Amino acid sequence: MKYKNVWAVYFSATGTTKKIVTEIAERAAQRLAVPLKEFDFTLPGARESARAFSADDFVVFGTPVIAGRVPNVLLKYLDTLSGGGAAATAVVSYGNRDYDDALIELRDILEKTGFHTIAGAAFIGEHSFSEVLAAGRPDSADLALADGFAEKVADKAASLTEYAGQPVHVSGTPFPYRGYYQPRDRKGVPVDIRKVKPVTGPSCDDCKICADECPMGSIDKDDVKEIPRICIKCCACVKKCPKKAKYFDDAAFLYHKHELEEGFARRAKPELFL
Repeated sequence: MKYKNVWAVYFSATGTTKKIVTEIAERAAQRLAVPLKEFDFTLPGARESARAFSADDFVVFGTPVIAGRVPNVLLKYLDTLSGGGAAATAVVSYGNRDYDDALIELRDILEKTGFHTIAGAAFIGEHSFSEVLAAGRPDSADLALADGFAEKVADKAASLTEYAGQPVHVSGTPFPYRGYYQPRDRKGVPVDIRKVKPVTGPSCDDCKICADECPMGSIDKDDVKEIPRICIKCCACVKKCPKKAKYFDDAAFLYHKHELEEGFARRAKPELFL
C-alpha cells in the first residue's frame, strides 16, 4: 500500500498524549518516506467541524484515558470523524493506574467511523492530577519503545494489499464496556469528584493562559476565577499556569490524588498490539 501522508491526530490537554502520538507518527512517516501532518483537536475550536481522511492516509490517533475510558466529552465529536478507509493505529495514554477499556473503546470508535485499525498501544504519561505519579513520562525509554513500535507498524501498513476486515486485537472488555472507574475511600465508599473544580489563588496575574488552554472552554476569560462549565480534571490550567495560581483544594480530590500516588507508584509498562 502506498501512502501520501502520515497523520498525528490527538487530544492532549497537558501534552503527554501529543508527545507519544507524534513520536510514533514521525518515525512512521520517516519509515514510509511520506510527509507528516498533525491534527490537534484539544481546543474547542478544532472540534467545530468534522475531519475526513482517505485510504491513502495512515493515521496515528491518540486520546488520554479518563476513568478507564475514552473521555466521554469527546464521544459526540469523535462520531463525526470520517476515516475514509485510512489505516490507523489507536493510542491511549494513561496516568500509571490502568487504561481499562479505553483502548478497545478507541479502536471500536475508529472502526465505526471508517478507519481500519492495524495496531494499538497504551502508553503512560504523567498523571494529570500529580507531578510525581509517572513524572516525566513518556520518558526516553518510552520513546525508544515507541520508535521501534512505529517502524513495525509502518512496515505492516506498507505490506497491506487490502484490508482483512478484522480490527487489531487489543486488551479490554468487548462492548458493552466496563463502567467508568470510580475511586473509593478505604472503607469502600465511592469518592465523587465529578463536580469539583480548581480554585484560583492570589498569585494569579490574569494572564488568561488557563482560559486559553482549557480544552472545554470552561474558564471565563473575563474572570478566570469563574468556571461556569464542565471541568474534566485534565489539569491543563493547573500545570500550565506560570504563577501556580490554579490548584485543587477539595478534600475528596486531594484524597483521591494521594491514594493514586501511593497505590500506583510502580513503573507501569506500555502495551503494544500488532
